[in-house]
Amino acid sequence: MSGTYAQILLHVVFSTKHREPWLTSDVAERLYPYMSGIVRAAKGVVYDVGGMPDHVHLYLRWRPDGSVSDLMRTVKARSSKWVHDTFPTLGAFAWQEGYSAFSVSKSQEGAVKKYIAAQAEHHKKEDFTSELLRLLRAHAVEFEEKYVFD
Repeated sequence: MSGTYAQILLHVVFSTKHREPWLTSDVAERLYPYMSGIVRAAKGVVYDVGGMPDHVHLYLRWRPDGSVSDLMRTVKARSSKWVHDTFPTLGAFAWQEGYSAFSVSKSQEGAVKKYIAAQAEHHKKEDFTSELLRLLRAHAVEFEEKYVFD
């Protein structure tokens, strides 16, 4: 084959350190576009972003020659610096160390977008820790629960 053809769609989830509720609506409405710009600068595409005060969901397309871990390291480092620069009163803000990434079939794109859009409603019934454990199990990701949360 003379070229590389790929459709790498990911649903990425990560939280604030210790799941602290730093991401108020004021912070989130400015942070989410900033994070999308970081992904765009790395030659990815964000299709949707949302979350709750203690975590973020990104639905994105990534490039076949890129490392997901490098992307997430960059997104988290640059967005953390941006939060500290933009909201000086959030001096203790930090992201958790890791992240979870799930592959998404194009046929499931609508369901993922709907899921991200419905976060506020969804979290009336389920907290983030339960949500993440459920997602890990649903995607058959091997994990030890004692190491999932900081």
